[in-house]
Amino acid sequence: MITLNGSTVIVTGAARGQGAAEARLCAEAGARVVVTDLLEEEGREVAASLGDQGLFVRHDVSDAESWAGVVAAAVDRFGRIDALVNNAALWRTAPVTEETYENFETLLRVNLLGPFLGVQAVVPAMREAGGGSIVNISSTAGLKGIPGHAAYGSTKFGLRGLTRSSALDLAPFRIRVNSVHPGAIDTPMIAEATAGRDWSHVPLGRTGRPDEIGELVLFLVSEASSYITGTEFAADGGMTA
Repeated sequence: MITLNGSTVIVTGAARGQGAAEARLCAEAGARVVVTDLLEEEGREVAASLGDQGLFVRHDVSDAESWAGVVAAAVDRFGRIDALVNNAALWRTAPVTEETYENFETLLRVNLLGPFLGVQAVVPAMREAGGGSIVNISSTAGLKGIPGHAAYGSTKFGLRGLTRSSALDLAPFRIRVNSVHPGAIDTPMIAEATAGRDWSHVPLGRTGRPDEIGELVLFLVSEASSYITGTEFAADGGMTA
């Protein structure tokens, strides 16, 4: 059984869906969890459901000062930071010929700049704690080309590069960095766009559940994965096999 007793984990975009599942699973394993999101009401509800182990912080991942506030709140409340799950992201699709500058820039700021700022923000506290784990939530769109994903896919491919380089830079400090690449996961982010879609093209024949990603994240933030860094994990029902 994986335990995170005594650890503090920050999960971004944790007000609902996959992030909420990751936060709850970490808490069930014994961690104190900092739930961050721009969705205040839902985020506070998730944090409240974790009892004394939960803390909600309103958070714009694309803003360095907002990251500083999250780190300060985590250390003030729980005394340390052991893990960061860069889960927050936006998913929007359009053919490359119809993509806009504004949308491309927005996705870059949230999906790639956000994790970069997060890595920089948590490293001092992780070094003080003696090490840690960072999990960047990428996508199958960061492993292969998908029509309509020029902007989104660019951010997720970029996140792979950030993960690998950061893993090498931070290894001397015992800070591990890995990426998770979900396929279609049944969350509010994709529900409207994928309603009624046939998933027979997925080898396992279905979408994934948020907790199935959460269990993988739990493994990666724990000491059960202590010799794993700079690695990519696809959780996509076999779509990239």
